[in-house]
Amino acid sequence: MPSGIIFSNGLTWKQQRRIGVTSLRKLGLGKKSIEHQIEDAAQVLVEIFRQTKGQPFDPSFSVLNVVSNVICALSFGHQFSAEDEEFQKLVQALKIILKFVGHFFHVVYDLFPQLMKYLPGPHKKALASLDIILAFAKQEIEKHKESHSLHEPQDFIDYYLLQMQKVWIYCGSIHGQRIISFFRKHEASVFIIIIFPEKVQKEIEDVFGSSGSISYQDRKKLPYTNAMIHEMQRVKYALFYGIPRQSKNYVTIRGYHIPKGTFIIPDLHSVLLDPEQWEIPEKFNPNNFLDKDGKFIDREEFLLFGLGKRSCVGEQLARIEIFIFLTSLLRAFNFRLPEGVKELNEAPVVKLIMHPNPYKLCAIPTQV
Repeated sequence: MPSGIIFSNGLTWKQQRRIGVTSLRKLGLGKKSIEHQIEDAAQVLVEIFRQTKGQPFDPSFSVLNVVSNVICALSFGHQFSAEDEEFQKLVQALKIILKFVGHFFHVVYDLFPQLMKYLPGPHKKALASLDIILAFAKQEIEKHKESHSLHEPQDFIDYYLLQMQKVWIYCGSIHGQRIISFFRKHEASVFIIIIFPEKVQKEIEDVFGSSGSISYQDRKKLPYTNAMIHEMQRVKYALFYGIPRQSKNYVTIRGYHIPKGTFIIPDLHSVLLDPEQWEIPEKFNPNNFLDKDGKFIDREEFLLFGLGKRSCVGEQLARIEIFIFLTSLLRAFNFRLPEGVKELNEAPVVKLIMHPNPYKLCAIPTQV
């Protein structure tokens, strides 16, 4: 059975990677067209926040909803209304799976899958949720096959099916489901809301005022904002460990002998919180990404999306989304803690995917 981009190797991986990267480029990644879609989605999120009228609310489900719809537009060629029952089932299923990943039962299930089939536990609910997502994707794929629109591909599924035809590959719709599932998990993991410093809002106001759109290219005009976003991702990293890799040959690194075929799990924590690279690793400090003149600097130690040929395919999409979503929200609202709450519990729920503890915020409009 195909393993998608993440867990495949050799020729299969090369084909998957090439199709994924090429399809995203043809769909407009890196061009204004994709940014406009993300800007529209950001305004939808702003309106959802505005409807809370400054009252305490949990933003996580709304964020998951809107971000999921962006990837739906790329994958399926259309978005879903917030009231769409099928879409809500899909988002809820995704939320259950993300919560389950890294859970003790997840580890046990991976070790003893046959045994776990007969035992109760949260893995049952997660497997049922996975079935919902795969059935949803399969239904969309079948619709694309029936539409006969591959001569003018409009979305990721179209491009994928077209490539399958060109190279005479047909492995069933599970191929497309794996890739779509990967992108959805990635997009659901990249956005974390925190209490933002006023300095960011002042920088945005000084450069752009209170009206007009902000594009991804504008990050160069907002060095502190860009630094804050990078620092947020460094300190509040989403993945506890990187994606497993496998040694292609026998190698020796720093005296350690690694046999061919050995699975290697990169420790992102050791890089993103390395005391030799960051002044105070555990402390949130945007100056980690600013030079003495206040200009933004890239740091090679910032390996949030991986490195090399197997780095995250959705990295650029994630970067664009994070920047546009956050700047849109910060222009529209001041974020406050609910009355009586002195501070948020910033300690993450540690699993393979790092989850924040449940929390609520108040979104106070900056303009009435």
